[in-house]
Amino acid sequence: MRYNIRGENIEVTPAIREYVEKKIAKLERYFTEAPDANVNVNLKFYQDKTAKVEVTIPLPQLVLRAEEINVDMYGAIDLISDKLERQIRKHKTKVNRKFREKGEFPITFTVAENSEVNIAEEDDLELVRTKRFDLKPMDSEEAILQMNMLGHSFYVFTNADTNRTNVVYKRKDGRYGLIEAH
Repeated sequence: MRYNIRGENIEVTPAIREYVEKKIAKLERYFTEAPDANVNVNLKFYQDKTAKVEVTIPLPQLVLRAEEINVDMYGAIDLISDKLERQIRKHKTKVNRKFREKGEFPITFTVAENSEVNIAEEDDLELVRTKRFDLKPMDSEEAILQMNMLGHSFYVFTNADTNRTNVVYKRKDGRYGLIEAH
């Protein structure tokens, strides 16, 4: 894996770089072959002395992404590593289940030595409710108003200009995002 580590309001020292690379490299044990991927790491320090760590690893089958805010940057890196490991295990379980049903065997993931796997956590992928509804044509501003009136954190709609399905969502920072399907 190739690492792209950027810092905002912090200098990325060799010690920080080495710590990040060591923690993220541990994830390679879950793959049969070391993934050829760019690991994007953003480290931010805020005025209140908290650190935000964001890691994105785009892979062919999925995108691993996690972010953590903590008063201890090294602690945030540890928590990010744990979150990414859980994401890999969940995806591995889902892929393995799908291939077992088809009678094939996936070669993407391997079982890591000495890793504790919480089966209940990984098998908790059950759909508990399905909703069906007609998508109404509207612009993103109207979709945000509808989302806020309903008290939801996202809203699916048909973009009146493009006639494509879009999703508006409320971000953790309180602002809004838009997902456009192609």
